[in-house]
Amino acid sequence: MNKENLSHGRKSIRANIKPRALIEEQPDLMGVWRADIITLFPDVFPGILGSSLTGKALKDGKWQLHTHDLRSYGIGKHRSVDDTPAGGGAGMVMRADVLGRALSDVSQRREPCPIIYMSPRGKPLLQERAKKMVDGSGAIILCGRFEGIDQRVIDHFQIEEVSIGDYVLSGGELAAQVMLDATVRLIPGVLGNHESTEEESFSNGLLEYPQYTRPSVWEGQEIPKVLMSGDHGKVASWKKSQSELLTRDLRPDLWTKYEP
Repeated sequence: MNKENLSHGRKSIRANIKPRALIEEQPDLMGVWRADIITLFPDVFPGILGSSLTGKALKDGKWQLHTHDLRSYGIGKHRSVDDTPAGGGAGMVMRADVLGRALSDVSQRREPCPIIYMSPRGKPLLQERAKKMVDGSGAIILCGRFEGIDQRVIDHFQIEEVSIGDYVLSGGELAAQVMLDATVRLIPGVLGNHESTEEESFSNGLLEYPQYTRPSVWEGQEIPKVLMSGDHGKVASWKKSQSELLTRDLRPDLWTKYEP
């Protein structure tokens, strides 16, 4: 038996050189999609991910979340994690040696997976990327701060940079929660009704059609009669035509890529 990787039920036990006080409290569940977050602010997780369906799925063990305090890998008495940028410039840059220790330690304690750095210069987060994430064992997500991280870390660990939009945040924590929400909801069993993910925006290259519910008349506006007709064929045709109209009007960039 391999003494470095034992399992008891769904929990995994691995040898670890990290002090017990710094080891995350959550057990490692075997075969469950896992997110490891390296951050200076571990207390902000799970945040919104701990609510609603993603929170219930987390509690039920359909996915797992482990946070790792980057400060615990810092340098010296003050656990420094940053230094002035080489060549001059404003702000501070996160140190390569600190990040390297953190990434190596976390990587050794889980199944192989992508390492993702939330960065405004990264590739845009799209629905297809979220779907691809679900197919693996999970991801290690690095949340940057200050002016960013040492480029050598990105090159050495072959880190994938991902952006949630063309704007700059104070750090990667909010971006990481956005990416995790987009991903976790696609894990089988999280939403309950898998069909809901197949009809929503971006799943088929189109924006989602308009939605209605009771009351049938509100402020003088009625629910479109076709939705109340009971004719499933007409309803399906209406939904598709509405998706196409909305995509053409609101997202011409998506419309040009759409192939009926």
